[in-house]
Amino acid sequence: MIANQGTRIIVTGAAGFIGSNLVSKLNEMGHLTDVIVVDDFYKQYKDNNLKKKFVRDWIHRDIYLSLFDKLAGFTEMVYHIGARTDTTEKDKEIFDKLNVEYSKALWLFCAEFKIPFIYASSAATYGAGENGYDDDEKKIPLLKPLNPYGDSKQEFDLWALKQKTTPPFWAGFKFFNVYGPNEYHKGRMASVIFHAFNQIRLNGKMKLFKSHRPDFKDGQQSRDFIYVKDLIDVLVYCYDHTIPNGIYNLGSGEARTFLDLAKGTFKSMSLKPDIEFIDTPEDIRDTYQYFTQANMTKLRNAGYDKLFTSLEDGINDYVINYLMEHKYY
Repeated sequence: MIANQGTRIIVTGAAGFIGSNLVSKLNEMGHLTDVIVVDDFYKQYKDNNLKKKFVRDWIHRDIYLSLFDKLAGFTEMVYHIGARTDTTEKDKEIFDKLNVEYSKALWLFCAEFKIPFIYASSAATYGAGENGYDDDEKKIPLLKPLNPYGDSKQEFDLWALKQKTTPPFWAGFKFFNVYGPNEYHKGRMASVIFHAFNQIRLNGKMKLFKSHRPDFKDGQQSRDFIYVKDLIDVLVYCYDHTIPNGIYNLGSGEARTFLDLAKGTFKSMSLKPDIEFIDTPEDIRDTYQYFTQANMTKLRNAGYDKLFTSLEDGINDYVINYLMEHKYY
């Protein structure tokens, strides 16, 4: 039974990696009785992400849209984090349903009921980076994602930019390479740091993909790694602060190599680096990004001035305070 008293913050994808971190942060901010979590709760392998968190109601994603009009009068913010995020999935229909059509429905409801709407886009929209990593909205139509997941995020971004009827405030954030607590359930899609830690603990060494491009040495493939706690800080900043409507990059603003990441993980585990290079799997080789780096000027100009955690400090916090003891945030 859904109570009818008090305002609410909706978090979709709440049992997932980023969504559950957002719920934890909202709890820390004092939101103990007003958070409604939406997800596919039949997938019980994610349940631990929400244990010990304070939530008002749990709603399965398949019925949430049918309840929106009943909740709308009490809803003050929708954080739409839920999505199918498997970059190796090839079934376009899955992405159309979960990442595009579901997102459109939420947008239209938020526009109708005048509810602020923040959603997760992705740096996967940038593809191989041939058009750079600039969140200038005039350049977004030029982007060429490398997989159906990226295509789905690009499709919704383009759709959002064309809408004349919008929520009173809306922002889409292109998440770059996010790592941190609560990704135990993600399997192959978990961060490289997560896999590095487990490989090192099991074997005393770790494997990195070889470079299959002449312009990159092995281990020099670079990504913009952002600690999930930094990402969440940006999302909750938008709860209390107004930034212009639009699409924003959300990374650290600095590309770091996978070799840096590996060495940082060994150091956090107080071990000497032992790294082996292996071929990149053929099923992802053609769609593998060799470099990403978020241009963060737009968000900074909008007023967000908090510094981002360095890769070394983020790895250290993640490894020591979470992975070592299999803890959650």
